Amino acid sequence: MYPVVGPGRVLEGEIMKVLGVNAVFHDPAAALVADGRVLAAAEEERFSRREHGKEPVPFSSWELPVQAMRWCLDEAGLAPVDLDVVAYSYDPSLALPPGSEPLSGPRPPLDPAWGQLRPLYAEHAAHFLAAALPGLQPARVTHVPHHLAHAASAALAAPPSGGGREDSAVLVADGRGESTSHLAGFYSGAAQPRVLVRQPLPESLGLVYRELAQHLGFGAVGDEYKVMALAARGQPTMAGPLENRIAYRGDGLITASEVDWAALAPALPPGAEHTPQHADLAASVQNRVEEVLLALAGWLHEQTGRSRLTMAGEVALNHAANSRLARDGPFEEVWVQPAAGEAGTALGSALQTAADLGETVEPMPGADLGRGWDEDALAAVLDSARIGYERPDDLTAEVARALSEGALVGWFQGRSEYGPAALGRRSLLADPSRRENLDRIGRVRGEREFCPVASLVAAEHAPDIFSGGPLPCPYPLFEHHVAPRWRARIPAVVRPGARTRAQTVRAGDDPLTWRLIRDFGSRTGLPVLAHTELRRAGSPRVDSPRDALECFGSAPVDVLVLGPYLVRRCRA
Repeated sequence: MYPVVGPGRVLEGEIMKVLGVNAVFHDPAAALVADGRVLAAAEEERFSRREHGKEPVPFSSWELPVQAMRWCLDEAGLAPVDLDVVAYSYDPSLALPPGSEPLSGPRPPLDPAWGQLRPLYAEHAAHFLAAALPGLQPARVTHVPHHLAHAASAALAAPPSGGGREDSAVLVADGRGESTSHLAGFYSGAAQPRVLVRQPLPESLGLVYRELAQHLGFGAVGDEYKVMALAARGQPTMAGPLENRIAYRGDGLITASEVDWAALAPALPPGAEHTPQHADLAASVQNRVEEVLLALAGWLHEQTGRSRLTMAGEVALNHAANSRLARDGPFEEVWVQPAAGEAGTALGSALQTAADLGETVEPMPGADLGRGWDEDALAAVLDSARIGYERPDDLTAEVARALSEGALVGWFQGRSEYGPAALGRRSLLADPSRRENLDRIGRVRGEREFCPVASLVAAEHAPDIFSGGPLPCPYPLFEHHVAPRWRARIPAVVRPGARTRAQTVRAGDDPLTWRLIRDFGSRTGLPVLAHTELRRAGSPRVDSPRDALECFGSAPVDVLVLGPYLVRRCRA
């Protein structure tokens, strides 16, 4: 039930203001929707500088994205008392009964009784939120089912398609929500989607993948990309034995639990060397996950007849699986929410609540929804740091020259990105023709073996270089094949199997980055840059100019670009 909105607020033409909040699992975040438009969205880690915002354990569920919430309000010039609704992306009334929590989680495992802290804290979320946002009325807080929030972040935030929103199906594939792990359905005129199936726990593609990550010595949250990288080195030799444990059962339901990992490959401690056996295990699980998702998509297409599939949930960050769906699945188009993980439920809960209250919600304008600084503010930060800097007459030409001469460049422009992917706002850039740049980028990030480097390419050149995935592709959430004649020319971005994640840039969408790629191409004949997140190991992506200077000062980055200003590393 939604809180009562003041008399006549919508009828009188006043703007409806909804703050979405994700806090229960991990990656706490906030998003503000006003008058049906997305104004701001940010993750708490970008403020606190604590990776993933908090520990992914039940007793951290009370921790709110306080700084992100307050920034969203400040960005719109609002106070907590101005909010019509705060939408919290977890509904405790849907939670599993005591003692039935899935056993998947951190090692060593927690007592299952701890799982009941999540719904307990969520039941009292209104009072936690009112304490964090003085002036907020607790009665204005509502709970949005977790996977409904994910669904809205996909279908309601997606850009327009030929058939409109009613032509989109939605698939949420996640680790877990209150009591389910995936949702499939479609929006058709009404504010709420028509849900065709919900997968009960403990069966969960997301939890199985997370268990595998831990078995391979990776982290419990956020290291799934390392499993994908390892899978690219192996062969799916164990896919057969896994067919009964990771499988599509029909009618939109799956089996994905109780895998005996030790019977397939020995467990590894963190930092241990991976053997071919471990790579084959990763490849086999990746294969099974892709096959199950293809079967789910096929069933959903049969049920809905829609031409576009929109996706969210942590499994939707699996770029290899996304490309299989786009390439081999029945939908003409696949669109993935760039903040597909837990943080995206803040946006989805706000959009869904606004739609439920009669607002006409607009697609998200892009993923650059976080903090930004104008030129004067950037200069003030540089001046206070007493660091030398310059303002080139032709910024992109100067940066292109530095890249072509081998520099690693920190690129800080505009508003920061919402979601886990680097999108050219807070990026580390390099010349893709230099194979050694992959190792150099890995040293900056502290990830020598599994550093996620993608290709940033001018959209008009992408079809000549990449195939096998959607193009244009404004978010690097799909895998692409590199054309044979380009593989030796851009080795720093070519992964095993001659694959890469390509992000296309159009002049009208991001003119500055597009000009940089153009100028680099004019010098080198390569309309492609290697790029990844600008960050250090164990820290979130750079968000503020101070973060950027700290990264620059502590990492082997040669040039830092803050807006129109350029900082060079002094050589002894």
